[in-house]
Amino acid sequence: MVKIFIDPGHGGSDPGAVGNGISEKNITLQIANQIQQILLNEYQNVSVRMSRTTDQTVSLNARTSAANSWGADFYLSVHINSGGGTGFESYVYPNVDALTKSYQDAIHEEVVKQTDYRDRGQKQANFHVLRESNMPALLTENGFVDNVTDANKLKDPAYINRIARGHVNGLARAFRLPRKTGAPVNPIPSSPPSSVNQNTLYKVQIGAFSKRENAEALAERARNAGFQVYIVHDS
Repeated sequence: MVKIFIDPGHGGSDPGAVGNGISEKNITLQIANQIQQILLNEYQNVSVRMSRTTDQTVSLNARTSAANSWGADFYLSVHINSGGGTGFESYVYPNVDALTKSYQDAIHEEVVKQTDYRDRGQKQANFHVLRESNMPALLTENGFVDNVTDANKLKDPAYINRIARGHVNGLARAFRLPRKTGAPVNPIPSSPPSSVNQNTLYKVQIGAFSKRENAEALAERARNAGFQVYIVHDS
């Protein structure tokens, strides 16, 4: 059983970064909840605990102590950036071993693949959660609250799902997690409300291209976001 400890940054009296109408503490919890849900719904041989499941204040010492006491195999700390930049970056403790670096490689690459964030690179830092955790640990910075473009993405539930799925794909790759029997590779969004006529079909076109490779690229992004996609050739 692989034990994954997920740490949504900040919370309670500590809002984290704030900008463009959103607070870091709320977005990190949304992403973390999605990561937990996808892992437990779609994969076997994995157990998940979270440092917080509501908007509560949890000290840095309490977070790492909980992971250490549980004997977690991996510590994942989810954050949102600020400071005038844009994009995604990840951190490990300086001079980590090759195994921890391989985990960073997998998760970083999969998040970048799932999102259209600018890749700000894989970095090292002397953060408490990376230093005081007894197991391999990674901290991710998922966009900037003070960048309008990034903030608008973070307000979109579908984009939150894409960020979460990138983390999950990286974890599954790093720890070779087996999928549950019958778990969809590209899950379809939940069914419409019961008040909707189930015999009615609505279609949405999201792009039109003169080159098929451009259509394929957009289709792949839509599939990764969890949608069924069809490419139709109009003569």
